[in-house]
Amino acid sequence: MTTVYDVARMAGVSTATVSRVMRDSHLVQAETRQRVQAVIEALGFVPDATAQGLSRRRKDIIGFVGLERGEAEIDIERESLLFVDQIVHAAEAVLRDTEYSLLLTFGSSGQAFERRVRALSGKVDGLLVAEEVMAVADLRRLAGRIPVAVIAGRRDETGLDVVLVDNTGGITALVGHLAGEHGYQRLCFVTGPPDAPDARERQSAFENAVLASPGCVIDQVVHGDFSEGSGTEAARALLARGPLPQAVVCANDQMAIGALREFQRAGVAVPQDVALTGFDDVYPSRLVDPPLTTVSQPLRELGVRATQRLLARIEDRALPPETNVLPTRVMIRASCGCQGRDTTQAGVGTHR
Repeated sequence: MTTVYDVARMAGVSTATVSRVMRDSHLVQAETRQRVQAVIEALGFVPDATAQGLSRRRKDIIGFVGLERGEAEIDIERESLLFVDQIVHAAEAVLRDTEYSLLLTFGSSGQAFERRVRALSGKVDGLLVAEEVMAVADLRRLAGRIPVAVIAGRRDETGLDVVLVDNTGGITALVGHLAGEHGYQRLCFVTGPPDAPDARERQSAFENAVLASPGCVIDQVVHGDFSEGSGTEAARALLARGPLPQAVVCANDQMAIGALREFQRAGVAVPQDVALTGFDDVYPSRLVDPPLTTVSQPLRELGVRATQRLLARIEDRALPPETNVLPTRVMIRASCGCQGRDTTQAGVGTHR
């Protein structure tokens, strides 16, 4: 006897998708619906009560997995949720008109947290993975068992659905503004955590952009971890070293805000004594004095695109993997030495 599993296997979809097609659910894409219906007709499949029960064994839950870093483990609302909260709200907005709920899980990278992620995968229909919670090989194995969409991952994560931003275009445009519009030649970079793909890409883009700018040099690279506290420590290190660079580029806004407050405590004026920039364009970056020049990344769009892609993957496991790179833009404010506010487009999103 033909079963729902036979239909799902031949159509390259989940049994839940077969069930939705039979229930005429709006969640199924037209192409997938046609393929499933063609298999149903070819096999002469007629669902009975038992088969329908089996086909509905889904959890109606999407998991969201993110890392806690440094101080964010203690004060997550103040630190990491400035970035993550916008993505989570976007995911919830997409799911609002579906039958799914969102389950959040945060933890520190390592084997214990990876075990938690693997355990979570058995309780949800799909996973949104923010940043790099495990090695790519482990992510691929996980994606072999359950639909996965990676947010802010690495460009080389072939075989996975990945949604990320154009870090290189944003940083390159930012350095171009600092060097070209202001004539700054000695630039410092405050890094993010080394295990974060975005942090590594922003540092590499900074180094390449400075080397490509005539007369510019990398004054210093100071290590941070994306937390405000590490930005404070970075500013202290620069103050203790001696003459300040002309401009400090931080890998995210939280570190830039920490550095700004420490410079001001030390009597160093921004931007008169040192220009300062960030990356993310989180809301507090507009409220500090002076307002922070930064690279704006479309956080809400990251959450929307990743969630939509995950839902499509749940409906059709046979979809080819896809990488979406979303554009960034430089938000020019007073902390770099400009008067007033402006917006400069930087980077071009790609889809492949």
